[in-house]
Amino acid sequence: MTLSDRPKKRWISLYVENDVGVLAKISGLFSGKSYNLLSLTVGETEDSTVSRMTISLVGDDKTFEQIKKQLNRSVEVIKVLDFTDLPIHKKEILFIKLHSLRRDEMEDVFRSASVFGIAVSDYDKNGLILESVKTESENDEVLQYYKKHFFSRMEAVRGGSVAIESVSRSDR
Repeated sequence: MTLSDRPKKRWISLYVENDVGVLAKISGLFSGKSYNLLSLTVGETEDSTVSRMTISLVGDDKTFEQIKKQLNRSVEVIKVLDFTDLPIHKKEILFIKLHSLRRDEMEDVFRSASVFGIAVSDYDKNGLILESVKTESENDEVLQYYKKHFFSRMEAVRGGSVAIESVSRSDR
């Protein structure tokens, strides 16, 4: 197996028309090539007629190039950006809800949230919601910590990452 045949993690960003059915059509291109998307985030841009998709996936060079060509030919796609080997800034959001906590556990969670640099966005006397906007790997660490201590009393939800090319064009 050559280096280009090996699957690797990839990031792609698309500017697309903000119309009904565009998401289904774009995701269909990936499923047609048997790609499993790791995350897909869509949001309106500064122009309400344009949405931006940030997609994370794992795949080989040849198939990925085919997908980029298909995307570029799609009428709904305005621009395709391959972020795989570019310096980018990316973050994802993670919410963790913890419930049935004792008072001492609540205090521990407030302290740990402070150490992790994450926010307590809602709480009552028995539970709370933590909000973390970090890189995927940083959120993996946050999630692992709370799973270790509160697995049976927690609920977690992650949003896909959003990414933008660095202004400085160099890694930091």
